Amino acid sequence: MLLDEHAVALHRHVRALVGANDADDVTQEVLIAALRAYPGLRDGSNLKGWLWTIARHKAIDRFRHDGRRPSTVPLEDDPGGGDGVVPPGADDELWSAVRRLPDGQRAAVALRFVDDMPYREIAEVLGCTEGAARQRVHDGVKALRGEVTA
Repeated sequence: MLLDEHAVALHRHVRALVGANDADDVTQEVLIAALRAYPGLRDGSNLKGWLWTIARHKAIDRFRHDGRRPSTVPLEDDPGGGDGVVPPGADDELWSAVRRLPDGQRAAVALRFVDDMPYREIAEVLGCTEGAARQRVHDGVKALRGEVTA
């Protein structure tokens, strides 16, 4: 039930973090990790935040494994293309810039603008204070403005 309830939003979030090419694999890694960890979960009050935290860690693992930031190439027949992450006609340059942000800023921006999470929940997922979550979103948006408008 938990995974069914959050599967689409989780995939959208992962896709915003790692790009379309790696989204399916990373989402699968998140789901496997969640299923393995679920029996030992002590506090089930914020399961969505728990899943998003796993997703963030798996995205970071993917970047570390690759040894670089992924460069994504739009697929001709991308079955996930209509999921709202990068709508048709959206600015691919912007989404590429989002993926180049530092980990904390990228995750905060994705949580705020892709997942529409309030700052309190962003702070829970990122393991920081609400003020720090606001600062990460602010810094990420500031960096994006400088890069995309330049």
